[in-house]
Amino acid sequence: MDASFLLAIGGHRASGTTLRAAFTVNYEALIDGILKTAKEFSGLENLRIYWYDAAKDAIFTDQHKRIGLIPGVKVRLGRISFNGEQKGVDLKLGLDLVGIARNRAASVAFLVSGDDDLAEAVEEAQDLGMKVVLIGVEKADHRLGVASVAEHLALRVDSIITLPEELIKTSFVKAVAWDPGHAAQTATIASAGAAAKVVEAGAVPQPPTPKPAGLKPPTPAMLNQRPKLQAPVQPQAPVQPDYQLVYSSTQQTSGFAGGAGTDASAMDVASEVGSSVAKNWYASTTRTELNELTSDRPLLPPEIDRVLLKDCAQRIGEWKTDLQDIRRALRVAFWEQLDQLT
Repeated sequence: MDASFLLAIGGHRASGTTLRAAFTVNYEALIDGILKTAKEFSGLENLRIYWYDAAKDAIFTDQHKRIGLIPGVKVRLGRISFNGEQKGVDLKLGLDLVGIARNRAASVAFLVSGDDDLAEAVEEAQDLGMKVVLIGVEKADHRLGVASVAEHLALRVDSIITLPEELIKTSFVKAVAWDPGHAAQTATIASAGAAAKVVEAGAVPQPPTPKPAGLKPPTPAMLNQRPKLQAPVQPQAPVQPDYQLVYSSTQQTSGFAGGAGTDASAMDVASEVGSSVAKNWYASTTRTELNELTSDRPLLPPEIDRVLLKDCAQRIGEWKTDLQDIRRALRVAFWEQLDQLT
């Protein structure tokens, strides 16, 4: 399982952004649902689940420790580089796939990813006698039938199956809508596997550095238990894109296909995305992080810049997102929205 690929799709569907702080995940239910899908297809017992992700200096975070303690799951970490890119993840996944095939430890491998960089490893595993089945997230209006999968990879695997839509809907929950009922739900998901926390409908914890305007989150259950600075989030109307994101772990051409809109509409989308990412980021940050961000203005940290580009590419396609005017509009909209919130 390529965590960046899976969380980007599920998170974007739940919250409208790939920013991980904007959604919570019930990892136990998600992994169990993927395992059941594989077993129903093959009828075989599972050898092991490999969860590939990246972290600073490849050191386990609390989230990675939680996932690693799920029975049958092995977490494999790459590194996050200075500019926010993950390094070594594809290499670890490819080497493990070929190594298991060579040792004949499994006859079928189920791959949760869309990165075309894995196509060669898939073919090598197949040459060693292993079948490789791609597990994707259904996208009925795309010719491949799955979201964010490179055609180069889809043509190499033996079969493509999809996860139940209900699994994605129940495993990913937007984390920045702070009404009491939603807070209770996200608190339960954030603590899945442990005793569920009871959230009083009227309870409003006071953060250490209160802000005169804006609502206070009623629970700190999610986002690493950090004090939050919260601002109201305006719901956005759903957009039906006519293009397809093809996932890649790098910033280089990951490949999008789709219809071209007008330049004016693309600029409008860029402004909407920049504003949305600013709201989601502000809702899940701390005072210290806010100060650090504004002190480097107009520069943005690589992780935020990558979210802006990825979210925009989901809406208008990567070739338009590569245009300097679009990128400038994204960053300007981010800062303008942050100015309004602060």
